[in-house]
Amino acid sequence: MTTLRQLHFYSTPEHECSYIPGRMARTLFVDPQALISTDAYSQLSELGFRRSGKHIYRPHCEGCQACVSVRIPVVNCRPSKSQKRVLNRNRDLSCNRVAPVMTDEHYALYARYINSRHADGDMYPPSIEQFRAFLVEGHDSSFFFEVRLNDQLLAVAVTDQLTLGLSAIYTFFDPDLPKRSLGTYCILTQIEQTRQLGLPYLYLGYWVKQCHKMSYKISFRPLQLLLDGHWSALR
Repeated sequence: MTTLRQLHFYSTPEHECSYIPGRMARTLFVDPQALISTDAYSQLSELGFRRSGKHIYRPHCEGCQACVSVRIPVVNCRPSKSQKRVLNRNRDLSCNRVAPVMTDEHYALYARYINSRHADGDMYPPSIEQFRAFLVEGHDSSFFFEVRLNDQLLAVAVTDQLTLGLSAIYTFFDPDLPKRSLGTYCILTQIEQTRQLGLPYLYLGYWVKQCHKMSYKISFRPLQLLLDGHWSALR
């Protein structure tokens, strides 16, 4: 396995920003051929890197710092009134940790989710190859949280276990059950699982103030932001 000091990094050419219309972006990638240990991956997460499939990256845009890494200190995290209602509405659900493998059941739910919620995004149209590359092929620390109503699969939260916490990689869920707020429920479940593991943080990836689809992240408090190389509490 490659340690942090041995890693090589590569910058992409400028490309259209996925979060802010009209902006150009650049991304810094860790060498995708490197076998990265969980310790090194965890250190990279502390520096604001994220994982997507086999790629570990962070924004590297000149003159723009709109993408801010955020994490939840789970010990002091308490659900808001609306989040308590989400938990109450979903008391009939179960959540189990399973290996990150693709099944027909997983892919059918994923395809429905992408077609319904992200038909205007980079991941449309969904494909089996995309699912495997994005959610199955990744890091040894990865697993799936399956959320079920009896035997029916309602949501999958793709999660990595790091040395200081869990990292919420991606969640897909039944788009026909909006009243259950399954996205919020999955984060609340990951917070509780992080706490049960005795780990301090749940990493939520990037928050972009100008991107409405990311506004849900700041509803979890307390929340820490990575600013100028230091984690600071959102006030």
